[in-house]
Amino acid sequence: QVQLVESGGGLVQAGGSLRLSCVASGRTFSTYTMGWFRRAPGKEREWVAAITGSRGNTYYADSVRGRFTISRDNAKSTVYLQMNSLKPEDTAVYYCAANPLSFGTNDAKLYDRWGQGTQVTVSS
Repeated sequence: QVQLVESGGGLVQAGGSLRLSCVASGRTFSTYTMGWFRRAPGKEREWVAAITGSRGNTYYADSVRGRFTISRDNAKSTVYLQMNSLKPEDTAVYYCAANPLSFGTNDAKLYDRWGQGTQVTVSS
C-alpha cells in the first residue's frame, strides 16, 4: 500500500511560484501513476496533472499547461508540482493521488490512494 503526505502549500501573490511535494511510503511507488488534483471552494474536484511511473510521461489540464510542471524522484518516493505564474483562480486545496494503472491519468476514480491535501492561496 502507498500512503501519501503533501507539503509546500501556502499564500503567494499572483505571478508568484510554489512547489508542492508529495512523499509516498511503500515499496511500489515507482510503479504508480501519480497525479495532482485540486478543489476550490464551491467547485468540483479538478484534475491538474499526472506523471506515469515507468516512463515518466506527463499530462496536464489545459488550465495549467505551460505554468505547472509535474516531476517525480522515484529514489525519494516523491512527486512534485512546480507552480509558476500563479493566478487567483489557482487557489484551492491540492491533493496528490496514486493510480496503480498506467492509463486513466485524469480519471479520479482510478486513483486509490489520496493525501490529506495542502492549501494554496493566491492573492491578487
